[in-house]
Amino acid sequence: MKVLHIDSSIQGSASATRELTHEIVARLKTAHPEAQITYRDLAADVLPHFSQAALTRADELEAARNTQVLEEFLDADVLVIGAPLYNFGIPSQLKAWVDRIVIAGRTFRYTERGPEGLAGGKQVILAVPRGGVYETGSLAEFGESYLKFVLGFVGIRDVSFVRAEGLAFSAQHRENALNEARAVIPVPAALAA
Repeated sequence: MKVLHIDSSIQGSASATRELTHEIVARLKTAHPEAQITYRDLAADVLPHFSQAALTRADELEAARNTQVLEEFLDADVLVIGAPLYNFGIPSQLKAWVDRIVIAGRTFRYTERGPEGLAGGKQVILAVPRGGVYETGSLAEFGESYLKFVLGFVGIRDVSFVRAEGLAFSAQHRENALNEARAVIPVPAALAA
């Protein structure tokens, strides 16, 4: 089993997102010691915003990096993605990663019936900490809905969310929310021992 672990939080060691993704990966590794983990820290190794040069592969270095990002994604059986909510959406670092995995002919194709995802069969666990509290489907929350749509667009339907909400309310609320999130961390059923 190949696991792609992605962190996008800019909070470093103070990051609730990183705390949750590392806990998720540790549990996967405990359940599946043979798992191969690939780690990508999008805050430390920043991908530039998508550009014309990236689209046309005019810059060889950027083209090689984009290919590596895409291959990591395609090779993974399970993705653990840290997706904190910043100003109601995902971090721009994570958006830059998404721009490199939504590739016509590789992860989706256009058909007469519309787009068809080509990257199915993967399982995704999204760690989604947020300072506030948002009801599912809230008009003020664009992170989860965006990621669920994008992943579905490329064919991934098995998406789980590990939410920790209200982290900015107080230190005690943060601790309680993280404990509640840890209690619902899934180990993907298809991979359970």
